[in-house]
Amino acid sequence: MDSGWMRTVLVLLGVFGSCRGLQPDYTEQGDPELQSASGSSKYGSLWPLPQKVQISDVSFRLSVSGFRIRDAKESSAGPSCSLLQNAYRRYYEYILGGAGVKKQKPGKNWRSGPSELTELQVWITSPDSDCDAFPSVTSDESYTLLHLVSNIGQPSYFNHVYFQKSINSSVISDFPRFAHRGILLDTSRHFLPIKVILANLETMAMNKFNVFHWHIVDDPSFPYLSRTFPQLSQQGAYHPYTHVYTPADVKMVIEFARLRGIRVIPEFDTPGHTQSWGKGQPDLLTPCYSGSTPSGTFGPVNPILNTTYDFMKQFFTEVSTVFPDGYVHLGGDEVDFSCWKSNPDIKKFMDQQGFGQDYSKLESFYIQKLLDIVTTTKKGYMIWQEVFDNGVKLKPDTVVHVWIGGGSNEEMGKVTAAGYTTILSAPWYLDYISTGQDWQKYYKVEPLSFNGTEAQKKLVIGGEACLWGEYVDATNLTPRLWPRASAVAERLWSSKDVKDISDAYNRLTVHRCRMVQRGIPAEPLFYGFCPHEYKGI
Repeated sequence: MDSGWMRTVLVLLGVFGSCRGLQPDYTEQGDPELQSASGSSKYGSLWPLPQKVQISDVSFRLSVSGFRIRDAKESSAGPSCSLLQNAYRRYYEYILGGAGVKKQKPGKNWRSGPSELTELQVWITSPDSDCDAFPSVTSDESYTLLHLVSNIGQPSYFNHVYFQKSINSSVISDFPRFAHRGILLDTSRHFLPIKVILANLETMAMNKFNVFHWHIVDDPSFPYLSRTFPQLSQQGAYHPYTHVYTPADVKMVIEFARLRGIRVIPEFDTPGHTQSWGKGQPDLLTPCYSGSTPSGTFGPVNPILNTTYDFMKQFFTEVSTVFPDGYVHLGGDEVDFSCWKSNPDIKKFMDQQGFGQDYSKLESFYIQKLLDIVTTTKKGYMIWQEVFDNGVKLKPDTVVHVWIGGGSNEEMGKVTAAGYTTILSAPWYLDYISTGQDWQKYYKVEPLSFNGTEAQKKLVIGGEACLWGEYVDATNLTPRLWPRASAVAERLWSSKDVKDISDAYNRLTVHRCRMVQRGIPAEPLFYGFCPHEYKGI
């Protein structure tokens, strides 16, 4: 097992904080947290639902004053592991958050409590205890919770008279169905403050997402502050000081994510979507022509100049050192050929190369040279599906990102038939909003519904929910994303057979209230209430 054991611990703690296992010691009025939903699930508010769950009726009182999360004696990691200790502190607050010191005499409805549970022991069995490692696509996220340790951070039911929580004796054996479970956020169309990014990383961890796809730059703005080419953000950001991500900011995001078992995969999309690049890098973009004279506008990256590739080599060498993940997303989508077609130098180059009038060949020429550059940085790469569709020669370990078409069954079949690892986003564009409970359509998606062999379907490593930024900024991003993205989280984590919409609604309603209690302004699924309503900023 590699450094994935760290991610396993984070998943384990998240589950310990969220199952039916935390039961109420309530008076006869019942549990308001469950009453806030239209009904209750036998799994409480577990989200996403584990692969195997056995919950008994035997309960143990959680000691508010004495409960601790400890390293088991046999564990290969212990007090010296800062990542582990950081997780213990964070989840202790989640589990017992709100427990005060209020004292009252027992009322007539008080009933004697069960035996007391004083600690959760975490036993790391892997000999690899590298606490400084980063999560990867091969990280092992499986875990087992035995007997008294059920999902503690989720359905935390609470006795408001005696500040008491209890947990059911439970057995959980769990692992993710898909290894890649991501959220894409766009920080170019609207700048997202670091505080907002970190809050959503925290919420991703609550929902067992493990990839932050950072679409960091695009046409509208270039907020990434490059050490090698600082003029890119000086000229291309909305503001060179207030609307940029400094090296320290980027490092903070990556470390915050690492501590929560989340990979950070940056996307620097070319040759299209690059208008902001050209403001700070002369001659990078193609001059467009109106007839025989330049129009003063610019198109995609200019693919015929050697200086273009010199720039890309230096830039992606920097990116490879700043972002530690094994992959970088290179985009490659939506390239408009009209500017290339208008440029006489491009036309001459096309003739010299024998490309005729097929400008997709010119795009492929550029992409191939870029892929060769990125390969020298020892990074793998992800690309949007158009790069594959246009016949660009790809390395065998390329990850193809399918985004066109709601179901994209045909495209998934084509990509996997060619032998490429694939991730799916086409049905999970959360920037498309509608009235009603649209989370249900995201929940009902089956990623492997395309026609293909079992070998093909094994090439699908997961998917991503995408929230593009045309109409989203810090004011509305979080409620638009959650709990709609939670539906995608369960589809990518839980068994294929978990598809009961009614049960999902009951669990998700309480899970949403849990996020609200933790300060996340997740929007409601339907009418109702939470016992701890969102109190604003």
